[in-house]
Amino acid sequence: MTRPAGDGPTRQPSGAVPSALHTRACELFGVRYPIVQTGMGYVSDAGLTAATANAGGLGILSAGLLSYEELAAAIDAVQARTDRPFGVNLRADQPDVERRIELLISAGVRVASFALAPRQHLIGKCKDAGLVVVPSIGARRHAEKVAAWGVDAVIVQGGEGGGHTGGVPTSLLLPQVVDAVDIPVIGAGGFFDGRGLVAALAYGAAGIAMGTRFLLTTDSPVAPAVKEVYLSKTVNDTVLTREVDGVPQRVLRAGTIDRIEKTSGAGRLIRAARNAVAFRKLSGSRWSDMAREGLAMKKGHELTWSQVVMAANAPMLYRAALLEGRTDVGIMATGQVVGLIDDLPSCQELIDRIVAEAAEVLRRLGA
Repeated sequence: MTRPAGDGPTRQPSGAVPSALHTRACELFGVRYPIVQTGMGYVSDAGLTAATANAGGLGILSAGLLSYEELAAAIDAVQARTDRPFGVNLRADQPDVERRIELLISAGVRVASFALAPRQHLIGKCKDAGLVVVPSIGARRHAEKVAAWGVDAVIVQGGEGGGHTGGVPTSLLLPQVVDAVDIPVIGAGGFFDGRGLVAALAYGAAGIAMGTRFLLTTDSPVAPAVKEVYLSKTVNDTVLTREVDGVPQRVLRAGTIDRIEKTSGAGRLIRAARNAVAFRKLSGSRWSDMAREGLAMKKGHELTWSQVVMAANAPMLYRAALLEGRTDVGIMATGQVVGLIDDLPSCQELIDRIVAEAAEVLRRLGA
């Protein structure tokens, strides 16, 4: 049985927050706690981002599936709900990424987050304007590369994490990256409570980032019925697959994935082409821009043309499940940590609880 927000006691940080929880990440981002809500397409909207910021963490608005105009409106919506720092997650391969960076600069956004490492000149453009640059990486060599290019911090996601991810567990990848770079490292993949925060700090990280845990809050825009599906799953109910867009990503094991994997190549291409047309109409994207993004994806991930066309399928599959509640035809990204989550707190309740748990662990260890 799930516990919704407000049903039962919520732990509050008692007394002064331990100094160990005020890390380099807090200083860099301008936030109270070293807790980051990751940018998830169709999930990290203005409401979730602002709620995280108001609770003392770093909320990150997802811009990957938004048009430029939608992004501008979403930034305005966040700023109408909070005066605290937040970030925006950009896709470095979008044709108008430089214009989007200029929008972040003019709007006074604090952090530019990137799902894939941006080109060196984009990093320079952001930093010259005072933006904090934080790409997500999944390998030590990638962290070393972007650190040399001048990024301010990195989010390091281990294989337990949801969505696009690698194969190295967080417990191995995190200390490896911490030892390789001198910038703040944020651990992601498998975190959901205060014990995990302290563990990440013990490895040398400057904080944690969470996606699935923030998806399962009352502030998340995900359809209630879909949240219940997530809450019913175990740690064994996820699968790492290339069948969605050609790049490994962790999703809930559900009928949709089984059908995609069993469908013939021709059948998948037909469905993908249909969804590409629907996504173009929904997003207002031009065919020329979508073609350029496809070429960039093909080159960056060494995909076949068949896989590029399949990637056009992904946005509509995520939208169908997460926003429309159509779990029978959609895709639901998730980390393995889904099997350890059984409630739907608000962002405020969640962050307060994590901080209180972390403080308790630190007190116990100190004793």
